[in-house]
Amino acid sequence: MLDLRPNCECCDKNLPAQSSEAFICSFECTFCSSCAQTVLNNVCPNCSGNLVQRPIRPLAALKNYPASTKRVLKESGCTPDIQEHKV
Repeated sequence: MLDLRPNCECCDKNLPAQSSEAFICSFECTFCSSCAQTVLNNVCPNCSGNLVQRPIRPLAALKNYPASTKRVLKESGCTPDIQEHKV
């Protein structure tokens, strides 16, 4: 089950579970649509995987399977030329 992380790792924008602006890679690194598309060119800076729109968990399912509250933020933010290759 996906964590549904609550923020963009680059700019710290809030991305609630129902947000259509959240993008993730296969390791669930999470970014807002603006950072994913304009800064990262839809490539995860952590693993180099592709970024896709995160699915939305139905409200009824959120009651039993809540979204994560743990915020993850890259210390240096994100730049298109930095590829850390870490997960």
